[in-house]
Amino acid sequence: MRSMRFYPEAWPLHTAFVIARGSRTQAKVVVVEIEQQGKRGVGECTPYPHYGESETSVMEQLAGVSQAITQGASRQDLLQLMPAGAARNAVDSALWDLECSLTGQDLWQLSGAVAPQRVVMAQTVSIGTPEAMAFAARELEQQGATLLKIKLDNHLISERLVAIRAAVPQMTLIVDANESWQGEGLAARCQLLADLGIAMLEQPLPAAEDSALEHFIHPLPICADESCHTRDDLAQLMGRYQMVNIKLDKTGGLTEGLRLAVQARALGFDIMLGCMLCTSRAIAAALPLVPGARFVDLDGPTWLAKDVEPGLAFECGAIEL
Repeated sequence: MRSMRFYPEAWPLHTAFVIARGSRTQAKVVVVEIEQQGKRGVGECTPYPHYGESETSVMEQLAGVSQAITQGASRQDLLQLMPAGAARNAVDSALWDLECSLTGQDLWQLSGAVAPQRVVMAQTVSIGTPEAMAFAARELEQQGATLLKIKLDNHLISERLVAIRAAVPQMTLIVDANESWQGEGLAARCQLLADLGIAMLEQPLPAAEDSALEHFIHPLPICADESCHTRDDLAQLMGRYQMVNIKLDKTGGLTEGLRLAVQARALGFDIMLGCMLCTSRAIAAALPLVPGARFVDLDGPTWLAKDVEPGLAFECGAIEL
């Protein structure tokens, strides 16, 4: 017989995290612990208000499936018991972790993925003045980062990117607009990014309005984030995007995340692996998706004033495994 408990946590950030839809000063997560035969599995999720989630709604979902989980529901059962989203991710991650504890295998062995020694990842530059963003980019480069993810809203796009590119002329840059742009003028903005050597643009348009992406030839790859949660979304992304951003809090866990990655690649999409603001627990659960990803964006814990212990070995722009 299993036991299950779940509870919220708040982790202060060392610096405000600013994107197009607002600023955050702490990471609010929900943790799930499942025990069986004296072994414990732990999972974590980050409820995302943009998707209609909150700590309260996630806790309610977890309470609703707790009996099924304690009676032995599997990761496969979760795909029918719970909708995709943060709550399912926490349970799915805990079940993967529990299986590791029960079998003595690690997550790489259970998932069949080959573990790299080092994960190169993006470091995020949040929204600020052009000067502040350029300074942050240069600082990250000096600290060892080789890939930067630039957060943008609908203002000062050229000014910010020109300043950043001047500060780090050789750095690989990707841009995330978090749905803040509109279809009008999009082609010109994409050409500006291409001219500045930006490697990829993530989710420029609101998910409900991304049909405009079908109407011009993309001068750089465009990645679906808010437009792609599970395998069910892939069909409508054809012709609009060249890449999909897989986040476990969207897919509802690694079980669906692995399946989404396989199907997306079969359809010709490249993979980006992303995360929410979180602790190392949530990043560890996503690591089996690293080998197939073109871009890895797992820097959530690096924004924390203090990470969970024991945590992953983060460096600026990398994780040492």
